[in-house]
Amino acid sequence: MAITETRNLPAPFIQSLGEYYGKELPALTKDEMDVSKWAPQVAAQDPYQTDAYTMAGKKGEGIGAFEDYISGPAGAEAYTGPDAYKQFMSPYQQQVIDATMTSFDKQAAMQRRGISDQAKQVGAYGGSRMGVQQSEYDAASDMNRALMQSQLLQQGYGQGMAGAQQGYQQQMGLAGSVPGMYQQDIATLGTMGAGQQAQTQAVLDAQREGKRMQAFEPYERLGFLGQGLTGIMGGYGNQYQFQQQPNPTPLQTALGTGATMAGIYGAVRGAGGPWQGGNILQQPT
Repeated sequence: MAITETRNLPAPFIQSLGEYYGKELPALTKDEMDVSKWAPQVAAQDPYQTDAYTMAGKKGEGIGAFEDYISGPAGAEAYTGPDAYKQFMSPYQQQVIDATMTSFDKQAAMQRRGISDQAKQVGAYGGSRMGVQQSEYDAASDMNRALMQSQLLQQGYGQGMAGAQQGYQQQMGLAGSVPGMYQQDIATLGTMGAGQQAQTQAVLDAQREGKRMQAFEPYERLGFLGQGLTGIMGGYGNQYQFQQQPNPTPLQTALGTGATMAGIYGAVRGAGGPWQGGNILQQPT
């Protein structure tokens, strides 16, 4: 009995694609991928950032930038204390005092001489009344002279103290504003450096992504092929049927031959054929 085997085979081009996919996939995935070529990288600090960091940590520019304006020979402390006014005293103060006192003495002498002249006019020159008037005038004049001199000294001292106070306020203002100026420079350097660092980081990220895409390109290409192949196989259907009839074995041949002969013999006898007793009779024509 002959055996017929039927196989539903895909189209030849689908089978060819499947064989190619089955060959390429093991070859592509058999080795471990070297991810170090596209490992993440962090951009180094930009020189501007380094300068900002250095300036921020440098004494007198970043941390403690106010100290020089508070302490030290030129700091605000120099404008405090009992002698702070001296550095603001006018260098011409003594000359001014001397000139003023000389002028005062001249005026006082003239006023004293007037007393003598008046005493002569009334005939009291050299008398007690003249002496009393001169004594009273001298006492008042000396008091006025001392008062004027003290006022000039107090005025110079007040100007010196005002200068010291102004110097103190100025130094304290610098102590507050100069660190802010340094901070502005530090912030500017930091901002510029951060921008440059971000640009460098973007370049590194782009290069890394390019290397990653290059490394994964064969996998993605083969993946696209696999997805397309799956879609084709699911929607294209079988294209032809292949039937195979194997050659019968000797036993099958013998059995088949015997069965055939028996069928023929039975058919002949049942029909009253020319077979009788094993002899073949000639039928009349």
